[in-house]
Amino acid sequence: MADAIKVLGQLDPSATTATTLYTVPNLTLTTVSSLVVCNRTASGVTYRVSIRVAGASADDKQYIFYDKALAAKSTDAHVIGITLNQADVVTVYASAVDVSFNLFGVETT
Repeated sequence: MADAIKVLGQLDPSATTATTLYTVPNLTLTTVSSLVVCNRTASGVTYRVSIRVAGASADDKQYIFYDKALAAKSTDAHVIGITLNQADVVTVYASAVDVSFNLFGVETT
């Protein structure tokens, strides 16, 4: 097995649209070390993050953050240690434009 420490995903999604940040590749296990969410606007926003196991359809049980408030021009850094299997999907959502999501971790193949 080989480990690749890397940026797993970076995204500036459209407002109010659930968007895939990262999908675990085939024959790969992923350990997420951190998620950083940056609000680049002059107003407060909210954001959501969900984990869709094996690419399942969206369901309320998948949320790890739901409408979490983020003040104007500020950043949330979550060190969370999530483990993911192949085809698991990290989905993000922001209440406004100009919110950046960055996901960091290790892919093991």
